[in-house]
Amino acid sequence: MLDIDLMLSKCGDFHRYQWLLMGLFCIINILSAMQYYSQTMISFVPTHWCFNNLLPQNVPIESLRLLSSNFSCFPVDHIFTEESHRSRKSLEETSTCNEWIYDHDFGYKSMTSELNWICDDAWKSYLGQSMFFVGSVVGTLLFGILADKVGRLPILVVVYVISFVGNSMTIFATGVDLFSLCRFIAGMATDSNFVLMYILVMEYIRPSMRTFGLNLCIGVFYCLGSMITPWIAASLGDWKYFLLAVAIPSLLVPSFYFLIPESAQWLISQHKTDRAIQSFQKIAKMNNKILDQLTIDEFRENAKNIEKVSESENVNILSLFKTPRLRRNTLILFFKSMVITLCYDAISKNVEGLGLSPFIMFTLSSATIFPACLVLLALQDKIGRKAMASGSLFVSGIFTAGTGIAIVYQQNDKNPILLASLAMLGRFGVTVAYNSGAQYAAELIPTCVRAQGVSAAHVAGYALTFFSSYILYTGNFFPAMPPLILGALSIAGAFLCLLLPETLNRSTPVTLEDGENFGKDEPIFYFSCFDKPTESKTNLS
Repeated sequence: MLDIDLMLSKCGDFHRYQWLLMGLFCIINILSAMQYYSQTMISFVPTHWCFNNLLPQNVPIESLRLLSSNFSCFPVDHIFTEESHRSRKSLEETSTCNEWIYDHDFGYKSMTSELNWICDDAWKSYLGQSMFFVGSVVGTLLFGILADKVGRLPILVVVYVISFVGNSMTIFATGVDLFSLCRFIAGMATDSNFVLMYILVMEYIRPSMRTFGLNLCIGVFYCLGSMITPWIAASLGDWKYFLLAVAIPSLLVPSFYFLIPESAQWLISQHKTDRAIQSFQKIAKMNNKILDQLTIDEFRENAKNIEKVSESENVNILSLFKTPRLRRNTLILFFKSMVITLCYDAISKNVEGLGLSPFIMFTLSSATIFPACLVLLALQDKIGRKAMASGSLFVSGIFTAGTGIAIVYQQNDKNPILLASLAMLGRFGVTVAYNSGAQYAAELIPTCVRAQGVSAAHVAGYALTFFSSYILYTGNFFPAMPPLILGALSIAGAFLCLLLPETLNRSTPVTLEDGENFGKDEPIFYFSCFDKPTESKTNLS
């Protein structure tokens, strides 16, 4: 068995190089948060009212808000007639509006207000948003395959160049066709811009420090990027300037190519042992370590044995489904990813419309990322990956279902602060599950198909978010139905996670055979937190 973690320990597995890698990952977290949420920022729909010449001059915004709250898409003069209140259906069938008055929150002018993509034209904005996520599905699959064929590092650079092109082109899009195309291109970079760097960091940090290193970067800097994104938009005041602020920093990432080496695990899986050794030597030099020739020779010999085993294998994403245990684990990871992503998306949508500024509500919701990562830092290396994934999903399911019960219990006398608090607690639980799940998948999927496997799991999650609106729509028939459905899915995912093997303090599988045998004969209710401190862990059972 090729022990890459042992080789890494000889080079230094948590020293100067690892801190540099984590620093670059912090930058990636901020950039990927801005990229992901840029679609939300440019599509904000400010409070608006239909303009009409009969409207008295200099009507204060608050007066419009009071008088015309139900007539944002119809002529304002109707709000002054009793007839309009008695026959709203007739009004809506005969009235049209071609000009609007906008109440720009914090003075920010979004794409929807500049192009008047509201009311009857609101579908144009929604189409662009849909194409952004379609692009994400296509890009994640495509770049995951390329990352396993060409390498993690060059594809990471390509992804950020595409992000720059998509976001900067959007500025010039005033028609729905070009806008949808530009958002599709920008969306192709989403997720891959995070996952590829995530894999590089995970592979070059000692197993016992992965939780600390990864979640420190995500908890602080992804949270920071998410929280500052709306205020960058508000301070710039215009969606075009905001997209430039998102696009230009992407050009920093190509410089990473000269700062960090390619994934040694990927190089070995591609039978490029000499380049893998060069990567380790570069790390050792940066960490003031020296690799002795005996260690290098033993590593090269073990790598040759790995090559002989995998020589005849045609490795791709379908390889994960060829053997029974690896197939079962992969399907569970896919289902877990779909549940987490769907719940996260639906819960975030449920927080909207609570009478708070979308900028403030978005910031408060994003603030849950940091405490969620603190929980991971405190518990994941103590209770293990399986307990964390299963437990967080179970707790998330309970909180989510509890939100629905609270809605029904309050009936028509709803407390928006209480509902917002419950929704944020639900999102907190989902965030814990999401972050623990990302690391769990990366540690379980063999190196030879890791980028494809992790990307495919993310794609499965993104694909299922298309159904979140339909799940929320069931609330029109029974208010508790959406959270009960989401809660049931979370609890089901929690129980399925019990079938996965533990990965805490174990070397990640390299070949498909390693993946098949990983954690073999491990009991379903085995949790590493039950082990005695003196108990030794084997790499592969």
